[in-house]
Amino acid sequence: METNRQKKMAALLQNDLVDILQGEVRKNGITNLIISVSKVSITTDLSVAKVFLSIFPTEKGAELLKAIQSNSPLIKHDLAQRVKHQLRKVPDLIFYNDDSLEYIEQIDRALKGDENPISNPELLYKRKKK
Repeated sequence: METNRQKKMAALLQNDLVDILQGEVRKNGITNLIISVSKVSITTDLSVAKVFLSIFPTEKGAELLKAIQSNSPLIKHDLAQRVKHQLRKVPDLIFYNDDSLEYIEQIDRALKGDENPISNPELLYKRKKK
């Protein structure tokens, strides 16, 4: 259960991280790339923030996530400059790839395609995890 302080800090970090990441994309002149921060969750002691990123196109996701993780100290420094009047200490940032939208697309494709478990219930047995 998140406290109100955790929720407020998460929202603050999420907005500023979007500005930082999108600003870097624009500054470097990279086209056809969208990075969005889908969720930020902070531990109860406010020392670690898990940042979930949605990267489009998804083919570049793993490569860009590694680049963002390697530049994590620089991102944290930029974030600290932005929130220095709201926070005493900026939490450590851990970046994850949020593939929930890709998972939803796979479900849509499965329902529209030949492997529709609603129209063909025999497929449900193939999909069960063993």
